[in-house]
Amino acid sequence: MGKPIASTAMTAMALAAALTAAASPSGQAALPNANPEDSLRGFYDTLLGTMKQGRTLGHSGRYARIEPVVNRLFDIPFMARLATGPAWAGLNPGQQQQIAAAFGRYISATYADRFDSYSGERLEVAGQQPSAAGIIVQTRIVKSSGEPVSIDYLMHQGGAGWTIADVYLDGSISQLATERSEFDAIVRRQGVDGLIATLNRKVDFLTRDVAQGS
Repeated sequence: MGKPIASTAMTAMALAAALTAAASPSGQAALPNANPEDSLRGFYDTLLGTMKQGRTLGHSGRYARIEPVVNRLFDIPFMARLATGPAWAGLNPGQQQQIAAAFGRYISATYADRFDSYSGERLEVAGQQPSAAGIIVQTRIVKSSGEPVSIDYLMHQGGAGWTIADVYLDGSISQLATERSEFDAIVRRQGVDGLIATLNRKVDFLTRDVAQGS
């Protein structure tokens, strides 16, 4: 979800500190039988079922299946705030809501676009390890050729249970770090309104493709 850029590694270190600081100790209270791996397995079950019916469902059908799961499993306001960075504090509540809503739709539309068909892939949850900001759940997508692609999820726990706070492509490229670099550059050039407009254009592009089907 977004292309890595040269400053991603440095941004990732700063973001890791922000994630740790943002994690509320009270938000880590244990829930009965809560398991972050189970949350990811449920998400992958949805993706796999959507892939297997991908051509029949079309873009709009895949998006309709994935969006409610993304809204429930991803901590979209938290992710939008950290991806936006320091500029977030200067936004009014309406602007924050606009960014968070567009960000959530963008995540959903991206999954619907990328997980569009099935040719024998396996979506596997491989385990978990503790992190200063929560739990890292390690997963892999095994292509039909047998080539594995690592995708790790940083999950933290709150009143809604385990939710996704970041995604690491190839096990190391932080989605939020990449997007924070991009968002910061947009805010510097175009201001907050420019960031909202850019996010809306991205969403409009993907949802237009969604509406047109496969």
